[in-house]
Amino acid sequence: MGILITGSSGALGQSLKKAFSGAFCPAHDEMNVANPDSVNKAVMDYKPDTLIHAAALVGIRECEDDKKKAWLTNVEGTQNIVNALGKLNNGCYLIYISTACVFAGEKEKYYTEEDIPSPKNYYSFTKLCGEIVTRQHENTCIIRTNFAPKTQWKYPKAFTDRFGTYLFSDNAAKGICDVWKKKEKGIIHVVGDKRVSMHELALLAGSKNVGKMTMQDYSGPALTVDMSLSTKRWKKYKLI
Repeated sequence: MGILITGSSGALGQSLKKAFSGAFCPAHDEMNVANPDSVNKAVMDYKPDTLIHAAALVGIRECEDDKKKAWLTNVEGTQNIVNALGKLNNGCYLIYISTACVFAGEKEKYYTEEDIPSPKNYYSFTKLCGEIVTRQHENTCIIRTNFAPKTQWKYPKAFTDRFGTYLFSDNAAKGICDVWKKKEKGIIHVVGDKRVSMHELALLAGSKNVGKMTMQDYSGPALTVDMSLSTKRWKKYKLI
């Protein structure tokens, strides 16, 4: 089976490479999702029967500061993939990796696949637009998840009052692989089995010296404060 994974250099992409051994994981210069010609060439040359689209511009500040780049990557890039699969016309199964941040997250609420998204920042908005774009392709599954690599926390501090049903990237990739095996369609939430703060997550990842901060210490683009997901369609996974 031919599996193509975009965004394989990211934390989730690295885990997907391990979960889908032998998959074609083109580098940016081999397949630039923002370039339709590049996408067409990679798709038509490889002819995948599964494409996992994990490439995205994910930095919230970066997306706010460069909305053009965010739209080009997250929305037009997804459209380029859908268009290429339409030309390939082999019934390719498309998995689009979305985010818990498509929801407002203003109250403690476990969002399911049936809840209505309400993005709070431009990153989240573009990811929701990407969801809409992928629905043009019939054989599609939209997977919303929230993950982090099990490595040293990349910031000196982490929020004690920002929450999610996180997974470490290896377990998120396992969940995606499970969905792929069943060839599910529509929207599925691949979620962890417990709600934790970002600071708790950092400690579980092994960052013993990470400091604490609260939303009152933050200044910047609007954030999804509670990214907790639940699922009515799938199973939950162990955080650790």
